[in-house]
Amino acid sequence: MPAKTILTLLFLISLGVVAMLYLHAVSGPVTGDTAAAKDEILVATMPLAPGTLLRAQDVVWRSMPGAAEPDQIPRPAVAARNAKPELDEQARAEVYGAALRAGIAAGGPIRRGAIVKPGDPDFLQVVLSAGARAIAIPVATSGAGTGLLHPGDRVDVILTQTFRNDAPLTRRSVSETVVESLRVLAVDASDLKPAGAGNGLGRTVTLEMTPEQAEKISVATELGKLSLALRSISSTDGVVATSTPMPGGAPGIKPTWAGDVSPALGGAMPPEKVVTAERPPVEVIHGAKKSEAVKPQ
Repeated sequence: MPAKTILTLLFLISLGVVAMLYLHAVSGPVTGDTAAAKDEILVATMPLAPGTLLRAQDVVWRSMPGAAEPDQIPRPAVAARNAKPELDEQARAEVYGAALRAGIAAGGPIRRGAIVKPGDPDFLQVVLSAGARAIAIPVATSGAGTGLLHPGDRVDVILTQTFRNDAPLTRRSVSETVVESLRVLAVDASDLKPAGAGNGLGRTVTLEMTPEQAEKISVATELGKLSLALRSISSTDGVVATSTPMPGGAPGIKPTWAGDVSPALGGAMPPEKVVTAERPPVEVIHGAKKSEAVKPQ
């Protein structure tokens, strides 16, 4: 075989090997990225205890080896997210407010069979702490009752009363914290309030509390208007508040009267009338024959 032909064959073989290596190097990462994008699932960002109410900060998308299992929550495909970016958050929000049937380690997948959502028959049985009670109360439209609340938040319950009899203006209204640091279990939509309810009712919020706290809340609903104040959960997450409120309200918190808020109410009150006791007349005797009654000045 001529030397020229041999060199040509060797060149073609070398060119084919280089082309194969190039295609393998280029196609390998693309295939890996595609697989990783398809295998992203929803996992826990931290260790989560049984009964935990899931929030946005508790879950995150993460690539997992192998294909997603049927009961795991996969991330929408890249093409679908590019067309509708809101699909990504909607998929995450599927678990917001749901309670865990069992604990999950950090990085563990969130499985549909391991969560129970508000409205499910066994939701309260799963989410309630041992010895706790669940009470649904109507709250005022002001404050945290306007939609700032989410399951898992911690709130204080504030009672506002108005006295319409003969109380002074500075004592006509009073507000006091009845119970502190209650966990929100569920928040009903404002359009689910009873027919004929006034504008003072906003949402019905289900709270977790001790039996003693449940009794206080039941009495408070008969006395006046209830509002909720959102508070930090950094030190009491997942724990039933066990502090025993004092007769005047929560420990260390004094009632706030109308006069404490508006000093102008004191100036609007009518001046007090000064009432002086009338002294009896004094009999004055002149000599031995004549006397007269003189009214003291």
